[in-house]
Amino acid sequence: MTTTTPDRRLLIVDSAIDLIAAQGFRALTHRALDTALELPAGSTSYYFRTKRALVEAIVDRIATRSRTDFATGNSSGELPKAGPASADAIAHGIATWLDRLLAQRRNHLIVRHALIVELLGDTELHEKLIGCLFSQQHATGLFSALGATSPEATAADFIAVIEGLIFDRFAGARTELAPGTPESVAQLARVLSTQLKAAA
Repeated sequence: MTTTTPDRRLLIVDSAIDLIAAQGFRALTHRALDTALELPAGSTSYYFRTKRALVEAIVDRIATRSRTDFATGNSSGELPKAGPASADAIAHGIATWLDRLLAQRRNHLIVRHALIVELLGDTELHEKLIGCLFSQQHATGLFSALGATSPEATAADFIAVIEGLIFDRFAGARTELAPGTPESVAQLARVLSTQLKAAA
């Protein structure tokens, strides 16, 4: 499995994400990644001299992928935009996006939560993780369009609900709801619609 492509750094980072998701943060070592990728001993430390450098690359990977996914979703019309659309339609659009996150980026979501706790003392990386999935700015714009009396505070509450829904799916009571199904989207949309209607 040894590779000489210029994407080796990305390969290492993605493997690190999978390792943390499967075994926890304590399992993340340079040696474990060399073994998992069948690389010569010391290969991971050549690209990432310290564990902190490796963690920083993981955070950047999750944040960059999130920005790309959001931009792609918006440009294709898959994510709802602030406007006159009904709360149910907006909720369904957001639920579809969240369901896709759960289906395609489950390990990213698990690792993000693990690192949010692990990096409580690292202000820079912690803040980057906190804001990398759901934009306070876009949520505030949405609630302004819906006529919320306190759009910024309501947006923060809405993001907290979204965070809870995501966590509930991979670590809570509803892990049996398979993403990528109408039932999964409907459950997410039901909760989000309630929040949107209350705010409006």
